[in-house]
Amino acid sequence: MLRAALPLLGLPLAGAVATKKPTQEPESPGESPPGLTLFRWQWHEVEAPYLVALWILVASLAKIVFHLSRKVTSLVPESCLLILLGLVLGGIVLAVAKKAEYQLEPGTFFLFLLPPIVLDSGYFMPSRLFFDNLGAILTYAVVGTLWNAFTTGAALWGLQQAGLVAPRVQAALLDFLLFGSLISAVDPVAVLAVFEEVHVNETLFIIVFGESLLNDAVTVVLYKVCNSFVEMGSAKVRATDYLKGVASLFVVSLGGAAVGLVFAFLLALTTRFTKRVRIIEPLLVFLLAYAAYLTAEMASLSAILAVTMCGLGCKKYVEANISHKSRTAVKYTMKTLASCAETIIFMLLGISAVDSSKWAWDSGLVLGTLFFILFFRALGVVLQTWVLNQFRLVPLDKIDQVVMSYGGLRGAVAFALVILLDRTKVPAKDYFVATTIVVVFFTVIVQGLTIKPLVKWLKVKRSEHHKPTLNQELHEHTFDHILAAVEDVVGHHGYHYWRDRWEQFDKKYLSQLLMRRSAYRIRDQIWDVYYRLNIRDAISFVDQGGHVLSSTGLTLPSMPNRNSVAETSVTNLLRESGSGACLDLQVIDTVRSGRDREDAVMHHLLCGGLYKPRRRYKASCSHHFISEDAQERQDKEVFQQNMKRRLESFKSTKHNICFTKSKPHPRKTGRKKEAEATNGKPPRSLGFQDTAVHTHVTDDEVGLRGGDRELESVISLMASSEDSAFPGCLLGLCSLISLPLKPLTP
Repeated sequence: MLRAALPLLGLPLAGAVATKKPTQEPESPGESPPGLTLFRWQWHEVEAPYLVALWILVASLAKIVFHLSRKVTSLVPESCLLILLGLVLGGIVLAVAKKAEYQLEPGTFFLFLLPPIVLDSGYFMPSRLFFDNLGAILTYAVVGTLWNAFTTGAALWGLQQAGLVAPRVQAALLDFLLFGSLISAVDPVAVLAVFEEVHVNETLFIIVFGESLLNDAVTVVLYKVCNSFVEMGSAKVRATDYLKGVASLFVVSLGGAAVGLVFAFLLALTTRFTKRVRIIEPLLVFLLAYAAYLTAEMASLSAILAVTMCGLGCKKYVEANISHKSRTAVKYTMKTLASCAETIIFMLLGISAVDSSKWAWDSGLVLGTLFFILFFRALGVVLQTWVLNQFRLVPLDKIDQVVMSYGGLRGAVAFALVILLDRTKVPAKDYFVATTIVVVFFTVIVQGLTIKPLVKWLKVKRSEHHKPTLNQELHEHTFDHILAAVEDVVGHHGYHYWRDRWEQFDKKYLSQLLMRRSAYRIRDQIWDVYYRLNIRDAISFVDQGGHVLSSTGLTLPSMPNRNSVAETSVTNLLRESGSGACLDLQVIDTVRSGRDREDAVMHHLLCGGLYKPRRRYKASCSHHFISEDAQERQDKEVFQQNMKRRLESFKSTKHNICFTKSKPHPRKTGRKKEAEATNGKPPRSLGFQDTAVHTHVTDDEVGLRGGDRELESVISLMASSEDSAFPGCLLGLCSLISLPLKPLTP
């Protein structure tokens, strides 16, 4: 597989290099064979994989160096810095080797670099937000891309007819339409790289990014249709060919989505039976998703749409089936691969621009293309948004339209498509390559540098960097059910009605089929949120440097039984160890933020109004989540209860009494001791056998003998005293219960 991939990377095979070496002459019979060599340099054997690893290492080190200066990365997007680094490295290679090497090959880009980025975007895409804005996304992706392609191509052809383009640019109308189809599509890699650093609001981001993903089908169809028409010649194109081009739009788009959903079903079904082989779960996720991409590419369908729908459709079921460790491995591996691929793409774009043998310059074509893509993009966004706002509940305002118009970035997809053009069929290919490079650099560097100040100046709503609170999730589900019920009552089958129908179908059939029984269990959604909050706080505790607690450490210092694990509170111990994590939602007073407080308050409200589930481990008291005054009061009360119980035990031992619910029956031994005490004789010391003898007395008799008021006053005195006064209180307490004191040994 590696040998098949190396030519796509623009690197020679080791065997091919070896064949170029002159063959060694056979040794004569008289010569002795050479001896054992201690060291031999075999660069040609490892050249290709070594260069691949070296490029990845250089890209990773470049990211580290860029982020050493926070001021630079806050002003300049990382994609711009990587392109500039690529220009520098390309110039160095060109000066040393006297020729341009290590170009961005289309095969490398489409088969190895683009799939990780698209898979990461589709797998972690917010599905609710995506489907809520699906109508707007499809409108901009289909209608907007067709509008931009035809208007840009026709305008460039008109510019040539007006004489503003040099006569050496030999291109007909179909050539300009072909160029317009590849230059008009918004690039997902560039949008993801720039918009993630700008942090616009979620709706604006999902519309622009969703458009860049879904317009791939339109771009592929337009590119292939126009390229076929150019190869056929305009004179040979018939009316049926136009109808086939329109039909291919639906075949490519719907076929790519169907391939992605089929592999998503297979992936979810496969992970259902991996309970005993958890180690291969991350591998299955990557293999089947990549198989969906290759299958769609093999069938000439939209591969980007296939892997997007695969990741979007399988995540719910896969996340429920695989283990927590596998989920972590999938997440960080996918993010790592996407980040490396994105870094290499922008670096190779800069390196490829150095090779002047692949492009030719024409100022009229370059300037006209820049003007037309910006103008028609803005005009198309305004017209389409005006139509969409007639049906949207929350309309897109003018500021959002400005950001959407300015955020139509072009990237490596356009460059790879223009490189694939045949120079014999398209004579103006070199001019199109130069124009594409300028457009990509302008949109990524110039627009990428200025979009963040533009967003700040226009005061565009930014994204909130936190998950929805428990209150927000509760109201969101409530409104969904209410709106679905309203649509059902009025007889209008709208968006909420069909979404509710889909959720019922998924719950009744798909979830039971694609999830294992242990994962699919009907649980209250409140406790699902409670579980997620606990996991989040536990991860936060570990990230803050928390240590793993042993069973011996799970004790409360104020409890009578210090070795009892059942009477513990993990949250208390985390608080004692200095952690900021709060694993107990019964706590309200000392949560760290307003959002946590809101979650806790809502949790109390729902639990109090619905039901109170049983808890496996519940401490009898907790003194770490209340204010200082209340904590002191609680400590005093706990101390009083413990000491009162112990002193009553001491006093009952002294007087040979115990407290039971049965009717008291005084014994003669008790009366004899009482008579001896009345006559002034001191009671004899009690032995071990005497402590086993108990006398049943009434509460009044205990009050007369023991003096409960005096006992409570002594306990209160001990609880309120400082450490320095504690020995005196202990002496008074021992004198009260008539216990002999032994000297303290050091």
